[in-house]
Amino acid sequence: MTRILLACGIAAGPWFLGVALIQGLTREPFDFTRNAISQLSLGELGWIQVISFVITACLAIAGSIGLRQALHGAPGGTWAPPLVAVFGASFLVSSVFSADPGAGFPEASDQAAVLSTTGAVHMAGATVGFLSLCAAFVVMGRYFAARGERGWAIASRLVPVGVLAGFAASSATVLAFTAGAGLGFIWLAVVSVRVRATVNA
Repeated sequence: MTRILLACGIAAGPWFLGVALIQGLTREPFDFTRNAISQLSLGELGWIQVISFVITACLAIAGSIGLRQALHGAPGGTWAPPLVAVFGASFLVSSVFSADPGAGFPEASDQAAVLSTTGAVHMAGATVGFLSLCAAFVVMGRYFAARGERGWAIASRLVPVGVLAGFAASSATVLAFTAGAGLGFIWLAVVSVRVRATVNA
């Protein structure tokens, strides 16, 4: 069961990014250079992204349970799983509170001068979620260090820097934000694969 739950954590990122990529390439006038993935929850086909948010949340939360079982009693085992669970829960927030339209999507929407309440909650949820994920990676660094896996420990502490750098650069280009989020998802999958390999089949 632990391996199955960890597999859910592995699948969370590929699922979210894959669904977003397909939508972004097929839904006009969405443009990855101008629009955030969250905006795909708007418009007539927005329900697809809403469902993707919910499934991503369930996969990440299931993965956090797998981490809790796999890391029980190990360094990092106390805080890493709940931090990943918070990350997962943030996607449930995103499924209920949509991002604001703008930058030509959906249709010819202009960026609103003032952030709406719904948009603000969406942004706050995403911020808390990814900060929690970054904190989980730092904590996982302790787990890998205790196992003598120095490379993994260093990477787990450096990836959050890349994620946060992407978010910081989002004011210049939305692609930076997308890249930062993608890096977080990819490392969650990689870490889950590594932990799963230590669990007996």
